[in-house]
Amino acid sequence: MTTHTISASQLVEGKSVLIRGKLAFAVLTRLIQGAELVASDERKSKNGMNPVGRPHVTATIVNAEVQLADPSNPTLEEQFVSERRYPSRKNPNSGPNYAIDSKGSNLPVIAIPSAAGDGTYDQDESGQELAHGLDVTLVLRVYKPKNFNNRGLALDQVIVHEKPRYYTGGIGQADLAARGIVFNGAPRPIQAAPVDAAAGDPVGTEVEDGLSFPAPQPTTEPEVMAAQVQTPVAQPTAVAAPVAAATPPPAAAPAPAPQETQEQEIARLKAKINVLKGAGSAVGAPVATGPWNGGPAEQAGITYQS
Repeated sequence: MTTHTISASQLVEGKSVLIRGKLAFAVLTRLIQGAELVASDERKSKNGMNPVGRPHVTATIVNAEVQLADPSNPTLEEQFVSERRYPSRKNPNSGPNYAIDSKGSNLPVIAIPSAAGDGTYDQDESGQELAHGLDVTLVLRVYKPKNFNNRGLALDQVIVHEKPRYYTGGIGQADLAARGIVFNGAPRPIQAAPVDAAAGDPVGTEVEDGLSFPAPQPTTEPEVMAAQVQTPVAQPTAVAAPVAAATPPPAAAPAPAPQETQEQEIARLKAKINVLKGAGSAVGAPVATGPWNGGPAEQAGITYQS
């Protein structure tokens, strides 16, 4: 374990320290915040590191060496930074590592060699993250946090000492060139077109629990549209003739009954007479006389003969 002889309370506000190395990881063009900050702090806690807890930028370099303003007389600030270097357990051959999480709302200035090749630097305004392995110098500044006695370090500038390369998230240009694919200039990421929030979901789609289902769509049938839209009817100039009330269609005529033969009719009538004879009552009912019984009419039912 590295022994720390210089404490943060000994640092002088406003002093600067330069430390140079190969860039291993960096987020410099935006703040780590929101859900990304929560995830980053969780990873730090699992690895035994202190969570940052506030929006910040970050940079880690390997083979890190403090650039002493006076090698014979290093400042307290330079000693403080040098003592905070550490060996990597995952990459023990990477030499001394140095990492900084710079809190606050300001992004560091990134300086790249001028295209004129005169040894001067230009500010990189590409908005792209620097690639892994670049030779860089981190310019640190001592500051005093509000309501806190110890001093802190902020990342003010990143000086790139070679032609800049940028993180692409995929295969690098060198790997592409080895396969015969050479870009004229560095490729730049393209922003996707913003989604029109007013448009909402596509017509005919409802989202439920993250899944899309078909939904009723507005009809475009002419007759339905005409029924939905009421248009004024022009008044006639002459009195219209009365319209006869609509009459219901005639009911279907019943099917004609089958015709009886004479023998069928006589049999039916005889059966009816027999039914009437057997249905007499105590009072009786008159029986019609006719050419078949040849006598006077008799009372059906109970009779008394003298």
